[in-house]
Amino acid sequence: MEENDTVRLLKECDAGTKMAVSSIDEVLEKVHAEKLKKLLRESREHHEKLGNEIHSLLMENGSGEKNPSPMAKGMSWLKTNVKIGMDSADSTIADLITDGCNMGVKCLFRYLNQYKTADRASRDICHRLVAIEDGLSVDLRCYL
Repeated sequence: MEENDTVRLLKECDAGTKMAVSSIDEVLEKVHAEKLKKLLRESREHHEKLGNEIHSLLMENGSGEKNPSPMAKGMSWLKTNVKIGMDSADSTIADLITDGCNMGVKCLFRYLNQYKTADRASRDICHRLVAIEDGLSVDLRCYL
């Protein structure tokens, strides 16, 4: 049972890092402030680096990766493009990414609670991903 919960938690974290990278990529070229661009690029790098660690752990556990659900990606894309189409200010972009961070944290804690027998390494990775999301959300506040 522990291995199943471990793999399940890692897969959800994997999907989360991919969703974050995709969301940042979606807005990055529309950002005006150089400091905000730098912040988003750094966060993208943190997500990619953690995603690579997750992939390694999934392989060690004999499992493949997980992509975000097409529904989640589609809804995110639609919300992003509608909001930015109406107002392309950096504050709109910061608001969108903050919403994504908050949703990510909420989901990650749900998975931590759901997959209680996941091993320590996968739980630690999940907490690191939460920290990245929380940190980005805090750093974006000055752009809201």
